[in-house]
Amino acid sequence: MRIVLLGAPGSGKGTQAERLQAKHGMPQVSTGDLLRAAVAEQTPLGLEAKAAMDAGELVSNEIVLAMIRERLGQPDAAGGYILDGFPRNLEQAKALGLLLDELDQTLDAVVLLHVDFDILMKRLTGRRTCSKTGKLLNIYFSSQEEIDACTEAGGELLQRDDDNEETIRHRLEVYDRQTAPLIDHYRETGLLRVVEAQSSMDEVYARLLEVLD
Repeated sequence: MRIVLLGAPGSGKGTQAERLQAKHGMPQVSTGDLLRAAVAEQTPLGLEAKAAMDAGELVSNEIVLAMIRERLGQPDAAGGYILDGFPRNLEQAKALGLLLDELDQTLDAVVLLHVDFDILMKRLTGRRTCSKTGKLLNIYFSSQEEIDACTEAGGELLQRDDDNEETIRHRLEVYDRQTAPLIDHYRETGLLRVVEAQSSMDEVYARLLEVLD
């Protein structure tokens, strides 16, 4: 099974991709992971990507697609894979389609994990880490008992600098602008599956399996 998994920051996309990977043995192909590994290993593509990033530029689609081509050619991807983080826009979706044609592969589904904007804002701006235990909490969704356990242990609820409302709102607005045409594109191809992802992780996973069966 070959899947593209779409979802805004805070939609739980990474968590669900990991669960699918564990169940089906399909590798989760994350462009972010590919880039970091290529740069760390100083591969030819990694050096090209690092040069672009050092110059303050975006890594080109050509470099990213070349990394994806290499990754999809590895033995563990022969039975299928989960593409996570690519494509991000319509141009990349079309480039991916051409690449898969060259590889004589077809996608089985494109799954969108849908969460309302207001919920995403609370999930992301409400994230905290207990300074004492390291536990991840959310001031909107964690129970009072969990929050009290941190403070009573002498911990503080720490927030990442980039989890402020202005930054998160901008990230979500950019995602929405880039992804809307992508959703229409895959809907027209008949590949799009939409999963409501505002429930618990287990409920969302059950819905995900249902649309993939």
